[in-house]
Amino acid sequence: MDVTLGADEVIERIRKLQSNGETVGKKQVKQSDPELMRNALFYFPSWDHALKNAETY
Repeated sequence: MDVTLGADEVIERIRKLQSNGETVGKKQVKQSDPELMRNALFYFPSWDHALKNAETY
């Protein structure tokens, strides 16, 4: 698997989606931004963990 984003970039992109009011559900992000999903799952054990880290980062 190609890792194209760093962990900090994953967090920033999640936070940007949230601040824009976009849905950050796993299914929606997997369809709209598969690169973000792949990288998030590389750094975090699950999408939910990535979202929690974005909130507390």
